[in-house]
Order: sequence, then C-alpha cells, then structure tokens
Amino acid sequence: MSRILIVEDVEAMRRQYAYDLKRLGGHEVLEAGGVDDALDVLAREPVDAVILDLEMPRRDGFELLRELKERGMSVPVVVYTGTGDFDRCVRAVKLGAFGFVDKAEPMERILEELRHAGETSRLRGEVARLREELDGDRTLIGNGRAMTALRAMIDKLAPIPSPVLVLGESGTGKDLVARELHARSARANEPFVALNC
Repeated sequence: MSRILIVEDVEAMRRQYAYDLKRLGGHEVLEAGGVDDALDVLAREPVDAVILDLEMPRRDGFELLRELKERGMSVPVVVYTGTGDFDRCVRAVKLGAFGFVDKAEPMERILEELRHAGETSRLRGEVARLREELDGDRTLIGNGRAMTALRAMIDKLAPIPSPVLVLGESGTGKDLVARELHARSARANEPFVALNC
C-alpha cells in the first residue's frame, strides 16, 4: 500500500479518484485542492507519489512541478490532463513529472503508472544508496599515518584542474588513488579514464 496525494481543484473529481485509488489499489489517499494545499501537505506528510491535474485555476500543475524541483522534493508525480495536449504533457515530464495519463483513461491505467513510478523511485533510491556506499572512503582502507597522509594529499590535489600522474610499484594501489582523486575532483560526474603507462 502506498500513500498517494491527489492534487485536483474539482472536489467531485478528487473524491472519485480518492475512492477508486482506495478501492482498486488499496492506497492511502491524501487530497489537495490546489498547488498551495499540495505544498502544505507535502511539507508535513510523507507521500509515495502525487497525481496532479495540470489544468487548475490560479496556479496550475506546472507551477507545482517547478516548486517541487526548486525545493529539491523528489516525489514521483503522475500528471493527468483532459485536454489531450501532448505538448503540455511533454513539458510536464521535462519539469520532472514521471509520466502522464488522459483523464478519460480508466483508473487501472493510473494504477499501472503509479506502480511504475513507485518501482522507479525505489530503484533510484537503491542506486543512490549504492553510489553513496561506493563514494565513501572504502576504496582506501586503513587509518595509519601513511594512509592519513595519502588521504590528505588526495584532498589537496583533487580540486586542481590539471592532470595528475600517479607513480608507484606494481600492486601498490595507484589505480585506487587515481579513482579516489577523480571521485573527489570537479570532474567526478565525468567518465574516469585509467591509462596504464
């Protein structure tokens, strides 16, 4: 069971979606009548996904997507629209929405989109956890004076934009040092290229 926030300005529509999500998907449902209400709910309640109407008066769904992005809130958002305007849906996805459905589609389609969003969110969390595990100091093991000095040297060299040549005997961990330097540098998001000279 997931906790879903429905953001829809038409109360009858919002209540119908809430009822269907509870009945067909077994989800716990929170409701918001607009962007400001949604931000209030998201500030105090953890949710697994958001179903968002793009067409709302005053502040539309695009504004909520922008707010979520600006605030660094990474909750999966499934947008739905009654206009059938594909360009608006693509724009929503570019702003961070996970996917989109047409209001005319059956609830099963929305449930399927929520399942995909939940699985994708779970996998992204797992990848982030594994990256964090890999990015830790686990590549250089040890707490002795030599290892502490090596870590200090890496910290000193990492911000320098120039290439670094790591020299040493075979099997001494040159590759580990090079990878650690790369991971702590400004180019950490770029590919690591090891050259064996």
